[in-house]
Amino acid sequence: MMLFPLGIVLRAAFAPPGSLANLGWGGVWTLESYREAWIRGDFWLAFANSTFVALVVTAIQTVTSALAGYALARFQFRGRNTVLVLILATLAIPFQLLVIPIFLVLKWGHLLDTYGALILPTAVSGFGIFLMRQYFLTIPVAIEQAAILDGATAWQVLRHIMIPLSRPAWVTLFLFAFIGEWNDLFKPLVFTTRPELRTVQLTLAEFQEQFTSDWAVLMAAVVISSLPVIVLFLLGQRQFVQGIAATGVKE
Repeated sequence: MMLFPLGIVLRAAFAPPGSLANLGWGGVWTLESYREAWIRGDFWLAFANSTFVALVVTAIQTVTSALAGYALARFQFRGRNTVLVLILATLAIPFQLLVIPIFLVLKWGHLLDTYGALILPTAVSGFGIFLMRQYFLTIPVAIEQAAILDGATAWQVLRHIMIPLSRPAWVTLFLFAFIGEWNDLFKPLVFTTRPELRTVQLTLAEFQEQFTSDWAVLMAAVVISSLPVIVLFLLGQRQFVQGIAATGVKE
């Protein structure tokens, strides 16, 4: 039942442009819709923009999440639990609710219609901080204590011990952040108007016209835009499952 709609999408993507009269397996199969979608959507530019934004946001999120997660997992300081609760509270606030203040801040900083408008609003993730904190809690403290006795600093412990041991959590965070940015339509739609900043999802939205749509070309564009995240998930699925399983355990 879940695969049936995906099968319809794939079959429609191989139909000739402008023709969906026969979606049976014995109908016409052609790559013409893919060629039309690639040329019409200028996917080279869209792929470049989406890849750049997703990689930069993911890199910033992984660094900030590791630093904040390690501090909340290991350091003892006043208000630590309050900080954690506030970070978790951000997960309950929809991004759309913050769009007006974010828009005003970006306008004040002259960042509208720039890559900064696509990167900065989601550069820090409360979910990423919580994910890394939970995984750091699963790593035995004795390993860190042994390193500290050998003269290692907190930064060296994080860099040479905690980060290598938390690879499943890193892969999980990378997948969540990258896929989330790749599939994001809201930020480029609200914060940018320049055609040269168009992302994959914004390009995909432009295939749907007001009164009619070429569904074969649209489905081909959907398949093209989905391939990178599917490949990325298949490459990291084992680490992803391990990261999700481990973050729910605390010794």
